[in-house]
Amino acid sequence: MTEHSIPSRRGLLRGLAAGGLATVAATQAMAQGADQGAASAGTPTKSPPSLGNPQNLYVKPPFALQPQPWPGLQSKMHPVPDCGEKSYVGSGKLAGRRALITGGDSGIGRAAAIAYAREGADVAINYLPAEEPDAQDVARLIRDAGRKAVLIPGDLRDEAFVGRLVAETVRQLGGLDALVSNAAYQHAQTSILDISTEQLDQTMKTNVYALFWLVKAALPHLPAGASIVCTTSINTETPGKAIIDYACTKAAIANLVRGLAKQVIDKGIRVNGVAPGPFWTPLQVTGGQTEEGLKHFGANTPMGRPGQPAELAEIYVLLAASTSSYVTGQIYGETGGVGWP
Repeated sequence: MTEHSIPSRRGLLRGLAAGGLATVAATQAMAQGADQGAASAGTPTKSPPSLGNPQNLYVKPPFALQPQPWPGLQSKMHPVPDCGEKSYVGSGKLAGRRALITGGDSGIGRAAAIAYAREGADVAINYLPAEEPDAQDVARLIRDAGRKAVLIPGDLRDEAFVGRLVAETVRQLGGLDALVSNAAYQHAQTSILDISTEQLDQTMKTNVYALFWLVKAALPHLPAGASIVCTTSINTETPGKAIIDYACTKAAIANLVRGLAKQVIDKGIRVNGVAPGPFWTPLQVTGGQTEEGLKHFGANTPMGRPGQPAELAEIYVLLAASTSSYVTGQIYGETGGVGWP
C-alpha cells in the first residue's frame, strides 16, 4: 500500500458513510482492488466452485442416430436429457400453486414439472399413453418433493379430451392457477412437397388448436394472479428449412401470447411465452430432425451445443411466480447465443 492510497481510501469511505449500500459498494471495490493487486503480484485468481464454462457444462455433438417412434421416451435417449432431476433446488416461489403442464413427462415440460413441484406447487401433467413410463418417473419426483402429482394421459388433438383434462385437473388439485402449454409435434421434411395433409393436420392440432382449447377450458377457472405460459420457439423468427410447418405453429403461438395477454389482463391473468433454441428432448429423436440435423444438433450455436431442459426450468418458474407481476405479453428467448428475436 503506497502513502497515496491510504488517504484516498479513507476519503472514499468518509464520503460514502451516509449510505449503507454505498458503503458496501466501497468495501467491495477495495476488496476487488486487493484481489487485482494480488493477481498482478503473481497470485492466481480462481472462480467459485459453482462456476464453469457454459460451453462445457453439457454434452456436445456429434450425437449418435437413435430413432424412436413418436412420441418416444426420454429414458431411452443417449445421453438422457437433464431435466434438473438432481440439480434443481426450490425456494418456495410457487408455494400453494396448482399447475397443469402439457407434455410434462419429458423434455422441457418435465423440467418445468420438477421445478414447479420443488417450488411448492401441486402439478398435473398431460402426456400420451405411450409415454407412461416417463410420466410415472415424473410423478415420483413430484411426490418426493412433497407435492401432489396428477397424471392425465390423452391426446390433445381431441377437443373433448382437452375439456376433460382441465376439469379433472381442477377436481383433483382443487383449482388451477398456472397453465403451461408445452406439448408439441414436429416432423422434419426436406421439401414442402413431402408434408402431407395428415402431417400438417397433426402439427396444427397439437401445437395450435390444443392451445386454444386449453385456454378456453381453463379461463373460467383461473383467478386473478394466475398465469399462462406457452412454449414457442426460435423458429418463430428464424424458421428451419426442414420444419416449416412446425415453425408456422410456433409463430402462431407467439402471436396468441401477445394478443391474449392484452385480452385477459383485466381479469388479472398474465400470459407469456418461452422461445427455446435447440434443446435436447425426445422431439428431436422421433422425427423432429433429419439424420444430419440430429448428428450435429446444436453445433451451429455460439454455445456449440444444444441446451438441456434443466437450463430452461427457472424461466418457467419466473413467469408463473408472483414476483413477475409486471410481466405479460413477453416472449423469453433462450437460444445458446443465436439471439432473440
